[in-house]
Amino acid sequence: SPPAGVKLTLEAICVMKDVKPDKVKDPDNPAKSLLDYFGPGKKLLMDSKAFVDSLKSYDKDNIPPKIIKVIREQYCTNDDFLPEKIAKASSACEGLCKWVRAMEIYDRVAKVVAPKKEKLKEAEAEYAEAMAGLSVKQAELKEVMDKLAAMEDKLKELAQTKEELEAKYEDCNAKLERAEKLMSGLGGEKQRWGEISASLGPKYDRLVGDVLLSSAVIAYLGPFTIPFRREAIAGWQRLCDEKQVPMSERFDLQEIVGDPVAIRGWNLQGLPTDSFSIDNGIIISVARRWPLMIDPQGQANKWIRKKEAEAGLLVIKLTQSDYLRTLENAIQFGKPVLCENVLEALDPALEPLLVKQTFKQGGVECIRLGDATIEYSREFKFYITSKLRNPHYLPELQVKVTLLNFMITPAGLEDQLLGIVVSQERPDLAEEKSRLVLEAAANKKQLKEIEDQILEVLSSGEGGSILEDATAINILTAAKTLGNEISEKQQVAEETEIKIDEARAGYKPVAY
Repeated sequence: SPPAGVKLTLEAICVMKDVKPDKVKDPDNPAKSLLDYFGPGKKLLMDSKAFVDSLKSYDKDNIPPKIIKVIREQYCTNDDFLPEKIAKASSACEGLCKWVRAMEIYDRVAKVVAPKKEKLKEAEAEYAEAMAGLSVKQAELKEVMDKLAAMEDKLKELAQTKEELEAKYEDCNAKLERAEKLMSGLGGEKQRWGEISASLGPKYDRLVGDVLLSSAVIAYLGPFTIPFRREAIAGWQRLCDEKQVPMSERFDLQEIVGDPVAIRGWNLQGLPTDSFSIDNGIIISVARRWPLMIDPQGQANKWIRKKEAEAGLLVIKLTQSDYLRTLENAIQFGKPVLCENVLEALDPALEPLLVKQTFKQGGVECIRLGDATIEYSREFKFYITSKLRNPHYLPELQVKVTLLNFMITPAGLEDQLLGIVVSQERPDLAEEKSRLVLEAAANKKQLKEIEDQILEVLSSGEGGSILEDATAINILTAAKTLGNEISEKQQVAEETEIKIDEARAGYKPVAY
């Protein structure tokens, strides 16, 4: 005999499929008959594929009311007809139980949804009718909107043409104003720049010989005195004439390599104004090797101290026990160092620094100093001075440094003594002279910066006209206005300086 859960499930399936039960005798009372769904249920299950297909294709939307009534009253309310209880008897019957209950739920919901579907159908019909009318009106509206769009496009085209004409008008006016500013601001520079341009041509032609002589002076004549330098330069000039190398008739290192603004600044920092000292300063500024200065009077020492004071100059002596530590810190942080009072030999530990023996380590430039490997800053500068009057440096050392003779010259000594005499006899003149020198240096520096700014603006145009760049015109106008003011101040200062120099000249016999 099958489990009760299986029989109950087959009964529900037979009811759903409207299968008639068999009549069998009641075992307890043979006189009575019982309705048995198990036999017909087994027949349904004989063809499992057909049975499953019949469940899938079951007409759930048209379940007869009498069948769904029996299912609701006799089975859905039966506590034994629950999936979890049926599963204890048969897992297959569990699925059939769920199917029966799902059909009952679907029928219950369909009874609610069907009227709503009917109403939806009516509403959709009304909506379709309304949309048909709307389509007609939209077609009429589109025709009107197309006409309006065409008129708006025409209006936009005319407005754009008007804006373009107004923009061109404004642009022309602006260019006219800028042209007037440019003519008034830079018109006076035409003659001066023309003269400069004309002078650059011959200088360019003589550039090969001038640069050759300048390179020779920087490389070889640093240790020598004025007479020997002049003699060597004269010999080189004769050799250039023989080899037909173009050069200037009068060689002047300051004109070829020197920067007047930088030289004026050096003079303010204590560099003597004679050409010998200035040439030394130029050699220091352009040479690739660190300078070793023969400086018995201490002129170079004083100049370097003032020149590099703002950069945080560190002063060392080779006799100090911790000078290498100071040097290491300066190299790492890019500080200038002055090594003073050296003798005829230098510490071998300095050789990597003298020859700039740097290398890459981990993508960083480094140098080995003593036993330490340290990071090398390109901002680092190294100066060496010696108080020896006539030192003898071995060739091995000379090729590693730029050797310079900084012994005082008669012209430099006379100028310094004149300054001392005037400061004692006419302190007012000395003070005014000092003020004018400072002012002149600042003016020339600012004039050079303004001129560089003007040239940069004029040359930085990206292929267009300068008149199209309002910012550039404003910069040029402001720069030229400021330049004119500084030029007037500079002219007055130079005239005053000439008068002061004439007054100072009266004390030259005493200074000499």
